[in-house]
Amino acid sequence: MITLEQHERVAIVRLNRGTTNPLNLDLLEQLGDALLRVRQDSRVHSLVLASSNQKFFSIGFDLPHLFGLSRKDFSVFFRRFNDVCLDLYTLPKPTVAALEGHATAGGCILAICCDYRFIAEGRKLMGLNEVKLGVPLPYLADHVLRSLVGFRNARDIVDTGELFPPEESLRMGMVDQVLPLEQVLPKSVEKARSLGSLPHEAFSLIKRNRVEIVETLVVPRLEEKDRLFIDCWYSDEARTRLREAMAKF
Repeated sequence: MITLEQHERVAIVRLNRGTTNPLNLDLLEQLGDALLRVRQDSRVHSLVLASSNQKFFSIGFDLPHLFGLSRKDFSVFFRRFNDVCLDLYTLPKPTVAALEGHATAGGCILAICCDYRFIAEGRKLMGLNEVKLGVPLPYLADHVLRSLVGFRNARDIVDTGELFPPEESLRMGMVDQVLPLEQVLPKSVEKARSLGSLPHEAFSLIKRNRVEIVETLVVPRLEEKDRLFIDCWYSDEARTRLREAMAKF
């Protein structure tokens, strides 16, 4: 479900679970393992997170699979999702998301946990539509988004649950560049290589100063906020909306 290749000192980690890369526990475990390898390998100076196809970066949670899980099993999945997002967000090396396809819901969360995001031009949608599924944006993702795009843009993104085309994502600050499809991955690797060539300790400390503000706010309350999300996931309204979404999945 995950492939890891190395181009000089840049690790390219690709989501590789079908066309839509839906997130389940197995994929998260493999992604978490890949992030740990990147963190520990001194030969790797930076990371590009990408997809194995150009249609979807990731559609987000694997709703048909997750919907029927017991509360206990879904809790394991959801807490692992947040752990992997936090590991990605705080990775002490430069990270770039290469978005050649749609990045929605949980897929968008993975993207915003990277330091930079390059997206393909055309109809490549990005957004956080959790509210339309009857659940809140996960607590960590909420803080990461606000830190990235500011309060007003985050409000408009989260409250509406809309999916945005590339130019709108750029205007709101969700992505850093809109590029022709064939340039997304090469430019992402180029950016990662450039950042990875900087003095490593200095970069990691600069990044630490940026991300620890969010980490310090989120971690003490994460267990409580996870429980509230899970309560909402099993509410009657969310069950109805999730069933409707699964019909289109």
